[in-house]
Amino acid sequence: MVVSSRKLAAEDLSKIRIAVPGMLTTAYLALRIFDPAVETVTVAFDRIIPEILAGNFEAGLIIHEGQLTYSTSGLFRVIDLGIWWRETTGLVLPLGGNAIRRSLGREVHAIVSKAIRDSIRHGLEHREQALEYAMQFARDLDSGLASHFVSMYVNERTLDYGEDGREAIRKLLEMGYERGIIPVAPQVEFVD
Repeated sequence: MVVSSRKLAAEDLSKIRIAVPGMLTTAYLALRIFDPAVETVTVAFDRIIPEILAGNFEAGLIIHEGQLTYSTSGLFRVIDLGIWWRETTGLVLPLGGNAIRRSLGREVHAIVSKAIRDSIRHGLEHREQALEYAMQFARDLDSGLASHFVSMYVNERTLDYGEDGREAIRKLLEMGYERGIIPVAPQVEFVD
């Protein structure tokens, strides 16, 4: 999501500098696919809103809990890239993922995949305990907002992307490559 200190149209983004949380984030890739002409500066994700409020940037690409709290800081949403992506492709916007080196082999892939899946399943099955633990890392979130935030990132889709989720990942990476944002053609394989 891109937010700003004043109301802007999405078309205005190529005329200003935008604080971004990193060039290797899904959010950055989606922004550059949306508008390859944007000028960006990398800022730690938890500093983007304060930097906008301090007047150092007119807009910022926010991730994590900032998507839920930006309006309480008096900022305005310029574009929700998740909505734009769905309207453009008909697919969900992938929010990152785990990667593993191919050379480790199928046996290691299966062991690591199972460990990650078991951990996520445990968190989903013990949601209250997981939220209680996570609250110690919550930045300015009450338990209700924290619960909403966690549900955005950890849910049944975390266990299984589904075929449309896999297609969304392929599409995102292919579009990134076609627009010259990703330098090497993606070769996506999924470990099941």
